[in-house]
Amino acid sequence: MSRLKEHYQNEIVGAMTKKFGYKNIMEVPKLDKIVINMGVGEAKDNAKLLDSAVADLEKITGQKAVICKAKKSVANFKLREGMSIGCKVTLRGEKMYEFADRLINLALPRVRDFRGVNPNAFDGRGNYALGIKEQLIFPEIEYDKVDKVRGMDVIFVTTAKTDEEARELLKQFNMPFTK
Repeated sequence: MSRLKEHYQNEIVGAMTKKFGYKNIMEVPKLDKIVINMGVGEAKDNAKLLDSAVADLEKITGQKAVICKAKKSVANFKLREGMSIGCKVTLRGEKMYEFADRLINLALPRVRDFRGVNPNAFDGRGNYALGIKEQLIFPEIEYDKVDKVRGMDVIFVTTAKTDEEARELLKQFNMPFTK
């Protein structure tokens, strides 16, 4: 069992129950899934770029990436319906906790001029979205083999009902929020 999941089961449940006064431990919010999404707009001109983005995402997450296609045609972007324009990975269970642990403790501290993540990026339903500007912050990515620096979105989907509960849950996971 991953270190973060063990920490959740042993300490976070107790701390959250004490703070919010839950009557049942099943009420305590938990991480449901983590979705990592990488938009590759340049893939409409060059399909090789999408392949390297998929390879990077698979290296970072340790799971197969799904290619996302355009839902609508947009003339201004020279985009047709059905064109491949991105990739995503949905992590659950052990891999999710493993990724969260690596993101919080290894990758985020490697960001240049890092002062913490935005504490207000919750959606109102207890989910947290985080943007990463470059994939190089992950130790799995070798700097010399990167063809282009790409960003990605990381979305933490929780079972929390409110943003306050979700913020406390992520704080318990040591998410480095700015003050």
